[in-house]
Amino acid sequence: MDITRRRLLSALSAAGLLAVIPALPASAAGAAADSSRLLANTVGIFAGTTESNARPETAAKLAAIEKTARTNLKSMDDAGEGELFAGLVLGTDDANLNTAFKRLYEIALATRTPGPAPSDLYGDTAVQRRVIDGLGWLHEHHYGDQSKGYYGNWFNWEIGISQHVSKTLVLLADEVRTYEPALVATYIASMDAYLRNGTDGDVNLDSRFHTGANLADITTNRILQGALIGADGEARIRKALTDQLTVFVTIDPYRLRHGVTDGYYADGSFIQHASVAYTGSYGKGLLTRVVQTLKILDGTGFAHGEELVPTVRRWVRDGFAPLIFEGWMMEIVKGRAVSRPDSGYTDVGVVVEAVVDLSSLSAGADATALKSYVKHIRATSRAALNPAGFVSPVSIVRYTDIIGDASVPPADLNPASRSVAFNAMDKHVHRRPGYAFALARSSDRISKYEYMSGENLMPWFQGDGAYYLYLSGQDQTQAFGVDYFTTVSPYGLAGVTAPVEQRRTIPELYGKPYYDNPGHPLHFTSSSESQNKYVYFPRGTNRHSGGAVLGAYGAVGAVQSSDAAYRDRDLLPEDFVVYRGATATKSWFLLDEEIVVLAAGVGDGAGRAVTTTVDARTAAPDDQVSVTGESRDGRPWTGAGTGDLRWLRWANATRQASVGYVFLDTPKVRVALDEVTRSRRVVRTANPDTAVTRRVLGVSVDRAAGARPVSLAYAVVPNAGEAGLRAYRAGRPLKVLANTMRLQAVRHEALGLTAANSFTAGRHEAAGIRIDGPASVLVRRERRGPVTVAVSDPTMDRDRVTVLLRGRSLRQVEADERVRVSRAHGGTRIDVDTRHAYGRSFTVTLRG
Repeated sequence: MDITRRRLLSALSAAGLLAVIPALPASAAGAAADSSRLLANTVGIFAGTTESNARPETAAKLAAIEKTARTNLKSMDDAGEGELFAGLVLGTDDANLNTAFKRLYEIALATRTPGPAPSDLYGDTAVQRRVIDGLGWLHEHHYGDQSKGYYGNWFNWEIGISQHVSKTLVLLADEVRTYEPALVATYIASMDAYLRNGTDGDVNLDSRFHTGANLADITTNRILQGALIGADGEARIRKALTDQLTVFVTIDPYRLRHGVTDGYYADGSFIQHASVAYTGSYGKGLLTRVVQTLKILDGTGFAHGEELVPTVRRWVRDGFAPLIFEGWMMEIVKGRAVSRPDSGYTDVGVVVEAVVDLSSLSAGADATALKSYVKHIRATSRAALNPAGFVSPVSIVRYTDIIGDASVPPADLNPASRSVAFNAMDKHVHRRPGYAFALARSSDRISKYEYMSGENLMPWFQGDGAYYLYLSGQDQTQAFGVDYFTTVSPYGLAGVTAPVEQRRTIPELYGKPYYDNPGHPLHFTSSSESQNKYVYFPRGTNRHSGGAVLGAYGAVGAVQSSDAAYRDRDLLPEDFVVYRGATATKSWFLLDEEIVVLAAGVGDGAGRAVTTTVDARTAAPDDQVSVTGESRDGRPWTGAGTGDLRWLRWANATRQASVGYVFLDTPKVRVALDEVTRSRRVVRTANPDTAVTRRVLGVSVDRAAGARPVSLAYAVVPNAGEAGLRAYRAGRPLKVLANTMRLQAVRHEALGLTAANSFTAGRHEAAGIRIDGPASVLVRRERRGPVTVAVSDPTMDRDRVTVLLRGRSLRQVEADERVRVSRAHGGTRIDVDTRHAYGRSFTVTLRG
């Protein structure tokens, strides 16, 4: 049974989410039995079972567990005076303290991991007691004194350390009861005390720190702690579950609970940190944690977990599947994680394990669909998925069984052709057989980028219309990932309009990974709200960002803006550096063979030079790359330079990849093809100092300082051949109907499709379509078929959008709720009630 938003909200208003958590407490004996089952489930997840670990597929995982434990034990053997592990300095670095607890967990895990030929660490009481002694030593010297703790990153104190401690105590529960029975109570009291963003040592749902993935982590820790207490821990478990279940509620931006915007939205968007599009990092963390919780609760009486499974399946189908292309997680939803050396394939491995386990909690067609999706990812990914990287040996076995099941066909959860408007997080994904296009925007709702802790050092334009074109059959590590951001100029990301200037990173500006000024009225400290607002993830200042979807086609519009720091510069300290953005009004029309980009008002209010990057592509230095094209006067074009081009084609013969660019109405284009070598450390201070070399294509349009704003129009054509590019002539099949700061529109004759974005108040006309006020509209007139229309409000604050289709009167065949069709002078009037729709597309089908 699906757990609807209405039902969950109703349960939330009652005591304890009655739909999921049993209302009546279990008997003392029943609660104790449920706690024992919960602990056993947890051990089985992380250590595996005798049955799972007897399978040969788990051998690499078991070997890795043992190797890590032995390395950690050797480090304990080599520890000097005042050390628990050799060389790991404690007392001032919270990350090191978190590492110490993690290493103890890894040793404990090896002592509980059975195998076909068990390691001599398995069941070793002496080693287990050594871990317990280590926990006691850390508590006595570096953790138990509340007056000395909580330096550095809040996450380590409220989540990270508690996670390692709780799992270690679960793994060694029997030996702790025998050897050091007071240790559980001691640690639970301290872990409660470190929940300083909570209330009375418990979760605070009104805290900006206790939301989304963070909330799921904290509450899972508290569930395990409650089970360790035994029968007396039932209330703790029930309270933690009640808190965690709030993450299953679809966020309604017009009826926020506890002021929280973090979580999943109706259109599949996921937000963390209040305004960061984050499916590919915190979103997968939340997915992992809730699936683990469902497995931990399996067979206990604490919750009816099966009622939550459909909600999680919907997250996978609508939130994750559109963002995964041939096994790669798209850059637009990874926040600061884009600067990490782990690839998009690694990200998807985490999702696959969650989907594997979710399939075991599902039945019938739902289970088959999830299993088919696992096989689809494996079949399409250019990087072999290594299940040894899974958290659970049991998941490895399940994955192996799915791959080996001939009755399960590979199948995506989404159609091959789909356009997905993630308007709640200012992102759009457009997919076709052969490619996927991912667009990142920002607004006064959504951050321009995320920087934090020395990660993603040069992020300034990642939310200013940056886009990523993924080509089918490619190893995406050669095109995107950390090496893309390392070698491509941050001012020259594909799709970006940026002023020509030199910006400095946060460490360069302030000498540390954040701006520190606690004495200022805005109270700048490492985790303050001001730090978030102006340094870590500043929002834009524009309202217009969004678009409509009609079937598998899309129209997206956005007005580029400076960020909140520039707007509020008079409120900020004198030494706080702000940067002003360039100006542009842009549209992206997402079709079958091409993505059409229009830009108007491209310039700069401060009179600086401005560059708009049509595309930036990378290749290995020894790849066979060519750039060919044609000037408007018909002369052939080859290589780099500046010219008045009709079309251009980049081809990588080594990778069998190509992209074409058709310049519909564009000033002179600059083409660069440079070999760039930089260290990965330029984008993240913690990255290895690894030099990366790439051949970087840059296709851009430059405007000189002081030049008047300009308009430009071009099409990006994935997998293009030269003959196909030559065919774009004289407005066929594409025609630009309007390209101003008021209205941008195109017509595709072969598709019978007209797409328009209007940006200002008043009436706008294009190809027999009249639009009142700002909106995104698509109209498709199929030959001898119906007329279909899609409408959305990209400002998200209009009550009604009205569209008039000129010509003969049409009658309604089918329409979404809140769409009204009527006759009007000169044509057919369509009124769409967009109040509180949050960018949703409304469609109607008409006939003559």
